[in-house]
Amino acid sequence: MIRLVLAALLAFPMVAAAQNQPGWFVPGQPQGQGQAQPQGQRPAQPAQPAQAQRPAQQPAAITPLPPGTPPPAAVIGVVDVPEIQRVSTAFNQVRQEIERRRTKLNDDVQNEQQRWRDEQQRLGNERGGMSPEQLRNRERALQDQITDGQRIFRDRARDLEQLAQQALREIEQALAIVIRQVAASRNINMVLPRPLVIFNEPPFDMTEEVAVQLNRMITNVNLPPDPSAAPPPRPATTPAPAPAAPRRN
Repeated sequence: MIRLVLAALLAFPMVAAAQNQPGWFVPGQPQGQGQAQPQGQRPAQPAQPAQAQRPAQQPAAITPLPPGTPPPAAVIGVVDVPEIQRVSTAFNQVRQEIERRRTKLNDDVQNEQQRWRDEQQRLGNERGGMSPEQLRNRERALQDQITDGQRIFRDRARDLEQLAQQALREIEQALAIVIRQVAASRNINMVLPRPLVIFNEPPFDMTEEVAVQLNRMITNVNLPPDPSAAPPPRPATTPAPAPAAPRRN
């Protein structure tokens, strides 16, 4: 895809404003009239001749380059990328899976927050039957659980966003290859996104053919399994003690 960068140059002219001040020369009035001479101020001395200024340095002459190869005549094609994403099988598969995992993450966050609130309520009810040391230990343990849980949820959210970006990059790379193939088949040498085009005739539009070829090239994206869907590890069981050997007389 060809990215266009539009730059605007703003010129701010410098405007000099002059105000009449006491003692200044005003055109149309003879000097010494219309303005009072401030007391204690010497009369204005005649202006000294300005020193001769150095001639401005002329810019160096630009050496013309040899004639280059002119660009070919533009053959333009138009592509509607949002429409291609809407009908893309791979894009919809990634979108649905990412949304499912985000919903699962939000549910896990809400369930864990409710468990923390229940634990705080239970701790408040049992506060009267615990010693200060026991109360501090329970509060510290609960705070550690909350801190660890928040860190785990932040890591899951970050990993999910990175997974979505990686999957979209894979689809975009396939889309770029397909656009080049369709453009080459039509002898098109310039492709523009539809939002930049105000009007175009249907023969310029490549969207439908690009969408068909993209679904042929890539139908899905291999996403790693959701780590949150794995069953929690079972707690380690303590082996039963071995029977004691019989004593000998």
